[in-house]
Amino acid sequence: MSRKKVLVTGASGFIGRLLTQALLTENVQVRCLVRKSVGPSDNTIETVRGDLLEPDTLPAAMAGVDTVYYLVHAMAGGRAGFERRDRDAAENFVHAAEKAGIRRVIYLGGLGETGDDLSEHLKSRLEVADILRSGEFATTFLRAAIIIGAGGASFEMVRALVERLPVMITPRWVTTRCQPIAVEDVISYLVGCLKDERTTGGTFDIGGPDVLTYKEMMERFGRIRGRSLYILPVPVLTPRLSSYWVGLITPVPPSVSMPLIEGLKNEVVCREHAIRTLIPLQLTSFDEAVRRSLAAENS
Repeated sequence: MSRKKVLVTGASGFIGRLLTQALLTENVQVRCLVRKSVGPSDNTIETVRGDLLEPDTLPAAMAGVDTVYYLVHAMAGGRAGFERRDRDAAENFVHAAEKAGIRRVIYLGGLGETGDDLSEHLKSRLEVADILRSGEFATTFLRAAIIIGAGGASFEMVRALVERLPVMITPRWVTTRCQPIAVEDVISYLVGCLKDERTTGGTFDIGGPDVLTYKEMMERFGRIRGRSLYILPVPVLTPRLSSYWVGLITPVPPSVSMPLIEGLKNEVVCREHAIRTLIPLQLTSFDEAVRRSLAAENS
């Protein structure tokens, strides 16, 4: 693999931390963009303080960089106005990346149908993709549904619901289909896109081998944990209303959990599979991804 420098934005997040370690094992020169001040960089990883909402901090972070991983989202900063923050961050990034001569951007966004009925979260993810693709650099867009991994917001929400609510009265979204993917497979795709130039400029759906409803996912999770669940869908409980009790039950901050729950009305299933030909993987089943995640927490 080329020794050209790679910048990871969102490096301190769930995906960013795992991706950084994976890139280091591939002998990639990695620079991490972090919002908080950091100490001196070591011999294997370089860190630079910066914030996509502070344009003046970006030129130093992008100097000498060939490819950038865009893993930033604004939901953690509070529910109100996260779409505007996402938009501003993406626009600031494009401006700085063009001035720095960035060649490639690899963006991990959301999988979902395009249309007028998307949740605010999925609309924002697609808007960011459009902003990035407007830049003079080539953008690779990976579209993922629920990512199964310890520490990930979706995984932690499902786990908390299963472990704390043996009886659940749920809205109709529990019958919505999705295609969850193990975090290890997401990381393999992200690294694979860097290694394979054929992915440059492409948009790819990524998902695991199982297409499940949310009800089926919770039931499978319960069986793995040795818990019996009783899930009673009702027509009057909207995703917005259910997001409030999910926010009370789960440890995921409401600014993150509520937009995710409201997005569960949208089916998130891969509509094309080109990435599987370019980057062939032995995809991890949902059950195995859950077992690995639980084992990782206990190790």
